[in-house]
Amino acid sequence: MDKQAQEPQEPLDNGKKHRFVKNVPLLILEIFILVLAIGILYVVVTATGEVERKAIDEEKITINEEVAESIETDKSEEAKGYRNIALFGVDATDGELGKGTRSDSIIIASINMDTQEIKLVSVFRDTFLNLGNDSYNKCNAAYANGGPEQAINMLNMNLDLDITDYITVGFGGLIDSVDALGGIEMDVTETEITHLNNYQMTMAEELGLDYIPVEHSGRQLLNGLQATAYCRIRYTKGDDFRRAQRQRDVLTAMMDKAKYASVSDLTEMVNAILPEVQTSLGVNDILSVLGSVAGYDVVASDGFPFEGSRTGANVGSKGSCVIPDDLEENVVELHEMLYPETDYRPSKQVESISTEIAALTDEYR
Repeated sequence: MDKQAQEPQEPLDNGKKHRFVKNVPLLILEIFILVLAIGILYVVVTATGEVERKAIDEEKITINEEVAESIETDKSEEAKGYRNIALFGVDATDGELGKGTRSDSIIIASINMDTQEIKLVSVFRDTFLNLGNDSYNKCNAAYANGGPEQAINMLNMNLDLDITDYITVGFGGLIDSVDALGGIEMDVTETEITHLNNYQMTMAEELGLDYIPVEHSGRQLLNGLQATAYCRIRYTKGDDFRRAQRQRDVLTAMMDKAKYASVSDLTEMVNAILPEVQTSLGVNDILSVLGSVAGYDVVASDGFPFEGSRTGANVGSKGSCVIPDDLEENVVELHEMLYPETDYRPSKQVESISTEIAALTDEYR
């Protein structure tokens, strides 16, 4: 039993308790985004060709008609110089990265191809959304039900996006990846120390590793096990929302460190992740997106639904969910974050989904 399960839990936004789930996933994908962002995937593909490419059936990918029409007619800035890629982290220990495993980490990486700026949006795994097939549940169920195709459709349908590519990674390899970089610097608070060390102890027992306790707060160098444990913390103020922020903070720290790493260090890091990667991107796609290790910068990151526009509640048999207070308003804020538009109007499909979410959840809020 995970020792963290014995510790008190923080309430969700509305004061209701969020149920702890045994074996909290490591959310490695939030870290692995840096493979896309800084060019490590480029190094791997050109050096070894070992990344598993699994092309998706484009006929199964759904893009809202209004979004597609806007792109085709170049009415939207979204069609000019941007590329959105879905990144999924699955809690798999057996190397299975497809249908049947829940995507416990979901991130949209929006890349400005002209400026090489990256914006990251975590879609909270418990967000109550349309799963891409007109059923409603926690959004991470979409990947389990229909693999990356359905998970992409879930994002496109609910968020008015045009995603057609993905990267999926299992939770193995993070410890070795951070260690290959020589560790990363993170700012650890006093309230995080106990939880970080408890997670370290649990993982060390499971993996047969030794661990070094973190003994003081402040900015310090964390090794792979410590950084992975830091990513798992959810029992502080902010609950799962703060944990998602920790993921993005670690991601940025790894990116900053990797920019100055040697090719041999990057290769070692990649080799630790290789068995846990599946993507629809081909070599040419990767080269066009990445270009160089040092060229890309994360300029913004946030979580969806946005703070101040979400509610935590137990939704009957669905359990503890994150509910968008108004999906339309959240989609507008998302598009204003990702693109230079300031007057985005959600599609009729998003309007319909927003109305349905309200109807299904109002009694629980």
